[in-house]
Amino acid sequence: MSMQENGGAESYLQPGGNNIMLVYILYLVSFITGGLASIVGVVFAYLNRGKGAAWADTHYTYQIRTFWIGILYSLVCMVLAIIAIGFLLMFLVAVWVIIRCIKGLQAASRREPIADPQTWLV
Repeated sequence: MSMQENGGAESYLQPGGNNIMLVYILYLVSFITGGLASIVGVVFAYLNRGKGAAWADTHYTYQIRTFWIGILYSLVCMVLAIIAIGFLLMFLVAVWVIIRCIKGLQAASRREPIADPQTWLV
């Protein structure tokens, strides 16, 4: 295997733009895989946070918070499913995650930081 072939694969595992985009895509794919891909994504975010540029760290913080806040919102929705409103709220949580991923992908493609990575909103 040549150095170029190996370098392409590694760039998705190293801190930076490709890895950030990979994590967002894993979050989106998790809707199909039942959440498994999001676990892999949050592990990448934790492993690479603090190792890249400052703009990249804002994305990793945003991704980690998207994962954990999404889990919290989902648990609340499951409890509220008893009174049926949880099903509607689960749909809104999915939309919330998708919007955060799209917003992150757009910023990452321009190599811009997330303005407020600590936000609970979008």
